Amino acid sequence: MSGTAAPGPGIELATPDPADAPPRAPHGSPEQPLGIVIDCDPGHDDAVAILLALARPDLRVLGISTVAGNAVLESTTDTALRVLALVGRQDVEVAAGAAHPLHGPLRTAPHVHGESGIEGSPLPAPASTAIAEFAPHAMARWIRGATGPVVLVPTGPLTNVALLLDEHPDLRERIAHICLMGGSLTEGNITPAAEFNIWADPEAAAIVFGSGIPLTMIGLDVTHRSIVWEAERRALLDEGGPVARTVAGLLAYFQGFHERTYGWAGTPIHDAVAVAHLAAPGLVRTAAVNVEIETEGLWTRGRTVADLRRVTGRAANAHVGLDIDRERFVRILVDAIRSYD
Repeated sequence: MSGTAAPGPGIELATPDPADAPPRAPHGSPEQPLGIVIDCDPGHDDAVAILLALARPDLRVLGISTVAGNAVLESTTDTALRVLALVGRQDVEVAAGAAHPLHGPLRTAPHVHGESGIEGSPLPAPASTAIAEFAPHAMARWIRGATGPVVLVPTGPLTNVALLLDEHPDLRERIAHICLMGGSLTEGNITPAAEFNIWADPEAAAIVFGSGIPLTMIGLDVTHRSIVWEAERRALLDEGGPVARTVAGLLAYFQGFHERTYGWAGTPIHDAVAVAHLAAPGLVRTAAVNVEIETEGLWTRGRTVADLRRVTGRAANAHVGLDIDRERFVRILVDAIRSYD
């Protein structure tokens, strides 16, 4: 696949949501911003997701927690602080969390993001430091201090979220929704069966998907359709200010991986889709199904097994992304980035 040819059509699922489906993701408004906690492992697309969330008047970032995933914890935390410095938002607290998955060794993704986790365009030095609080405890404090509903937006391995739910079970009722980037209905990107964020800590993912908290899974089926094509990235570079040019440089590096792997003259912005879904009703088409996490399979560890045809009789526990309005997504993203300049 080359040029500007998009991946195949979105998944069609005509069956209506069951009557006992979990609630869909809430949305904020400028008058009543939706409080969110971003749990991330920056990563090029995590960085853009942070910038998108901070730019939206209908969202309020209560805090940012970091986890090891795309890179080691020290690097992902440093990148989160650098992204905040880029746009002068060092008022947002950053808390470092789990340095390894619940079980087994840490596996990072230097083949995608580079050794630092975010190569391709220099980011400014951090203008603040991470708070001393362990991320799951900081997340609990942010949730308890919120005056309205709180949505968790995990864009990396789910280790911190699993620890939060285990160590602070009283907060489950205070979490209105979990809108995560991870998983897939049809393909993997780290193994033939599994998407990286779920594969990196499937035991944590199993805890989160089994928590009973309303959940939306923004998986590869949608994010691989969220491509910013080369011409669009070039326009951001040529027509934008300092922040836009920095983002365009980061996306150029990220695009290199997708050109080598998929033949796309552009790059998906996976993690930003999870944020955009909360800011733009109707952007992502979803369906309520049961999703189970494979933790044992020799070839399928980390697979998100979605019962699209409801053959298991298990209750729906997640809304899963089926399709996205790519053009609208890119407009939302570009408008957010340009707002900083």
